[in-house]
Parts: sequence; structure tokens; C-alpha cells
Amino acid sequence: METKLLRIAELAKSHPVMKFTSLAHMLNEDTLKQCHNELPNKKATGVNRTTKEEYGDFIDENIQRLVKRLKTKGYRPTPVRRAYIPKAGSSKKRPLGIPEYEDKIVQRAIAKILNAIYEQDFLDSSFGFRPKRNCHDALKILNFYLERKYTNYIVDADIRGFFDNVDHVWMMKFLEHRINDPSLLRIISRFLKGGYMEEGVFYETDTGTPQGGIISPILANIYLHYVLDLWFEKVVRKQCKGQAYIVRYADDFVCCFQYEEDAQNFYYALIQRLKKFNLEIAEDKTKIIPFGRFASEQCKRRGLGKPQTFDFLGFTHYCSKSQNGKFRVKLKTSKKKMASKLKQCKEWLKANRNKDIEAIMDRLSRSLNGYYNYYCITDNTRTVKCFQDKVRSLLFKWMNRRSQRKSFNWDKFLLFMKKCPLPEPRVKVSIYELKKEINYIL
Repeated sequence: METKLLRIAELAKSHPVMKFTSLAHMLNEDTLKQCHNELPNKKATGVNRTTKEEYGDFIDENIQRLVKRLKTKGYRPTPVRRAYIPKAGSSKKRPLGIPEYEDKIVQRAIAKILNAIYEQDFLDSSFGFRPKRNCHDALKILNFYLERKYTNYIVDADIRGFFDNVDHVWMMKFLEHRINDPSLLRIISRFLKGGYMEEGVFYETDTGTPQGGIISPILANIYLHYVLDLWFEKVVRKQCKGQAYIVRYADDFVCCFQYEEDAQNFYYALIQRLKKFNLEIAEDKTKIIPFGRFASEQCKRRGLGKPQTFDFLGFTHYCSKSQNGKFRVKLKTSKKKMASKLKQCKEWLKANRNKDIEAIMDRLSRSLNGYYNYYCITDNTRTVKCFQDKVRSLLFKWMNRRSQRKSFNWDKFLLFMKKCPLPEPRVKVSIYELKKEINYIL
């Protein structure tokens, strides 16, 4: 399959308007077995609760039946199982759709095909769920636009319930720009309209993509590529009097403008643009703010305090200065994200406080290292150190609730921490080191 995908990618790159007419045949036994082997173990199960191990016990028979149904057009995805996860900084919960295991195999194969085609079309401003690109890359490019380009205003926008409001008709029209294989388009359409189960009740889905499905990220990128990225590049930037830039990660994006008039025109045009595709901005979360090297002077002239901040990908961006007195954009962990992570830590310690202390410390250390890998970037070490201190306080609190008698006083706890220390935060990612793969954007 890898050879075929490389060939598709080459054709897509060399022929930007080419339509692919024969793709469904790639969903064969070898491809689907490979996708089965690539899927991770011990993941949440769908409606029928089938695990990878159970499906793999009769892999040959299962895959043969699956391929037969795909070829005879008898394949229909099982409705996804609706689950909810906490939403950071809110009492609301985010809905997730967990597909049945067999559907995960098919989705993974289709996602590979779509990625091979559309990775050649996606613009450099898009970073979410793409190979060799991650959140840190998006933050680095945004930092470059804010510090070294003529950025004076920021449009911090939020699309209301994007994954729940993707229009299926428009989605299929966008796919038909590059794909003219009725068999593959039929399967994708059935995934979109497969519905979901919640508490034993079936619900139809007329709009949206199941957030949590393997195919959802690439479908979201395709939708926003046509709705937002191309429009910004081909229309908005040409109409602006000054410089304009956009950085998008999935449905989160930030736009940078040189002039306030351009920012305001974009804001009102964005409302109409999204409305055309049955989307809308969350007006309470969308704002135009002065931001950049002259933001502090503007705020002083207007009798305001410090320049406003904005959050992007879990970090609060704020105007500051370097040790030499030059303008700097600095980042720190968003209060919402920190509070959410501390709440998770508290609940885990509360539920597992009676386990072996060594197991607790091992689990806590691994969790902290994962946190550090993302949040330990330039200028944020102090905030991460504050997070570590709060985790240590939570550990002291819940270790003293293992029984009716206190396990530690503070002095004994400090001795214990010397014997079993928590990992210390240090800078893992420099915001100024750009990867060679994305350096050409600049």
C-alpha cells in the first residue's frame, strides 16, 4: 500500500486539479490487515465492545468478510458509541464518538488515502493532525509572525461546535474536487450519516463528524481547507492594505494583521463566510485585540492598562520584553488548562491513594514528564514549576488520607520527597528553533 500511496501523492502534487477515479480497490485484505496491526491496543471500544484482541483471534475470516461487504456495497458502519469527556475550564463536557473496532480499521485505511491526496493541497498555515507538524510548530510560526512581522492586531476566533456542525452536503462537494470514485465516496458518506448510540438509544446524524473517530481529523482539515484556508490566502490577504497571516490547528486559529481596519473587515467577513457553510463564530470567545510591539504604547495612549492576552493551544500569549529591553511575546500555561490538569490529578490521587506508594510515585512521575514534554517551552518554566508545587501539595494532602492516622507531617514528607523526588521541569522546546520542514514558510 505504501508504494501506491506514494504514487497517489506524486500525482496529486504534480496535477493540482486531477480527480482520482479508482481508489476503493485499495481497501483490500493486505491493506486492512496492515491497518489492524497498526491500531493501538487497549483503546475504548464501540457499541459491540469488540477489542483488538478479540477481532484478531479470527483475523483472516473477519477481514475476508469485511472485504466482501466493501466490494458488494453491503458495508455499513455501526453507529458510534457516544461518550463524554471533561472540557477544560468549563462545567460542560465534550462529546466523543467511539467507532466499532472494524470501523476503525476501515477509517484508518481511508484516512491514509485521503492524507496522500490532500497533504499535497493543504496550505502551510495548517498544522493540525498532519505528518511532521505539531502544536509546537504552530506556536513557533505564530511567535515569528507576532515578533518579527508587522503584526499590530490579533483576531482570536472560535468556531462554535465545529465538529457537530460540519455540513454533509458541503463536505461531499469538497471531496468531489479531488475524488471521483463513487464507491469510496459512498463509504465516507455512510460514516458521516452512521449515527450514534447513547444509553441504548439510536440518534441520526444529519450534520457533523464524530469527534474521536480516526477519519474525523482529516475530514475536518479538508472542510476548513476550502472554507477558511484558501479563502484567507486567495481573497482576504489580497484585500488587506497591510500584512496578514493565519495559523490554524484543526478548528483553532489565530489571524494576525498589520492594520486595525483589515482586522475588522476580516471579522465581519468571517461571520458571513462561515454562515455560508452552516457554521458560526462563538462571539463571546472571538475578539479583536491590539497585540504586538506597539500594543503597550497604544494602550497607554488610550488610558488602558497592559495589552490584552489571548490563548492558543493551551498557552496564554502576552506582550513582554527581553533582558535587553526588546519586545518579546512570551507564553505561559493557560489558567484553564492548568486548573483542569490539577483537577484530574486530584481525582486520581483521591481514587488511588491506598495503592502502593511506589506505584503512585511512578505513575505521578510519568504523568509529570508527559506534562513537561508539552508545556516546558521557552519562558514557561516558572509556571510549570508552580504546577509541580501544587501537585506536590496534592500528594501531601492525599497521602495523609490513606487512613485515620496521618501518614506524614511536613518534615517527614520532605524527607520522603528527597528519597523519591518528582521530576524537575526544564526547557524541552525552544520557541525559536524552527524545523527544517517548516522553515521555508518564512
